Amino acid sequence: MRKRSIIWLVVIVLIFSVAVYFGMTGFQVGIYKMDPLYQQVSLGLDLTGGGYAVYQADRDDLAEDEFQSKLDTTIGVLRDRLDDKGYTEATVVIQGSDRVRVEIPSKDEDANAVFAAIFTPAVLEIKDISGNTKITGGMVESATAMYLSEGNEPVVQLKFNAEGAEIFGEITAEAYGTGDPLDIVIDGMTISSPVVEEGPIYGGTAIISGGSSYFDAEEAQNLAVQIQSGALPLELKEIENRTISASLGEDALNQSLIAGLVGIGLLFIFMIVYYRLPGVMAVITLCVYSFLILFLLAAIPSIQLTLPGIAGIILGVGMAVDANVIIFERFKEELATGKTLRASLNSGFSKALRTIVDSNITTIIAAIVIAVYGVGTVMGFGYTLIISILTSMFTALVITRALMKLAIALNIKNIKLYTIRKSAAETAVKGGE
Repeated sequence: MRKRSIIWLVVIVLIFSVAVYFGMTGFQVGIYKMDPLYQQVSLGLDLTGGGYAVYQADRDDLAEDEFQSKLDTTIGVLRDRLDDKGYTEATVVIQGSDRVRVEIPSKDEDANAVFAAIFTPAVLEIKDISGNTKITGGMVESATAMYLSEGNEPVVQLKFNAEGAEIFGEITAEAYGTGDPLDIVIDGMTISSPVVEEGPIYGGTAIISGGSSYFDAEEAQNLAVQIQSGALPLELKEIENRTISASLGEDALNQSLIAGLVGIGLLFIFMIVYYRLPGVMAVITLCVYSFLILFLLAAIPSIQLTLPGIAGIILGVGMAVDANVIIFERFKEELATGKTLRASLNSGFSKALRTIVDSNITTIIAAIVIAVYGVGTVMGFGYTLIISILTSMFTALVITRALMKLAIALNIKNIKLYTIRKSAAETAVKGGE
């Protein structure tokens, strides 16, 4: 029994050590590469820098149902614009009943420039050789930034719907051979006047270039996003705008981590000094908890780590310690009655289980409310708190118990390693496990 327990201990230590090593350093096997877990964690704008803006939606005498429908559509359009620009970590949420909050974590780009790009629709017109507008942005099915094969010139490729494709074919057929240009107008400004020289275009696609001034890659991407998304269903008025520097976010993250590590270190010392061998088990459990939290944050990209989120994780550490304290106190109480170590452990866990579950469930309910109804970093706090509590319950009820059973199986029976109480417990240990 003891030999098998030692083997299990060695295997568990090896598995955990390998997981931690590769999780913190990353690895590469062939073409598959995994970055270190801490590099995969999505950071909120208060840690990585960026900006947020709040917009007031104009109700314009709309019925409540119609207003909410258009507000939801507006959120979807903004989300698509941000995704098309590569800001998949940005968040767009409804704040209150009629406001929209947009958060853009970004270290390298001015957030205000991004806000201007996604909130300014591009009004597209394509005019025939007589100067009449024949095609508008509503006839565009998709707009994509790309490079021409010759010269790597950034352009925007348009794909029309059935109506637009038919009309475009007609006006190019009319213009073919005349030498007269078709004007492509964006926001009232003619940016290109191509001449149809190679025959009518019936494929339903067109290319917009920057003309003599050319586009750069960013301008082409912005134009494609604005043309494809069109105008927003609701008029939005900016009422708040704030930018956070990347250096401020980095300083806040470093200070928070230092404070957290100092607090956890003191907690480790207390647990070992006061609870002895069970305290050592609790420290190991908390290390497992920390690694699992890092893994989950890296594995769930939709969750961003914010300053309040770090507070949620530290609160989860407190919940994990609280669960271990309850378990150890019940264990010592059972041990003091004269029960064996194994019987005290089983009985102590049974009595502690309901208390632990009840206290954690109430906190989870509060965290769910915060996650559902919170905005911005407050919502991040709710998400990380939920993850932290569930992980702390798992580590306390599964990992701690497994380690305690393993210690007993290794025939560690010195009562002074488990408790400072002197009672029938010492007699009980002499009589068996």
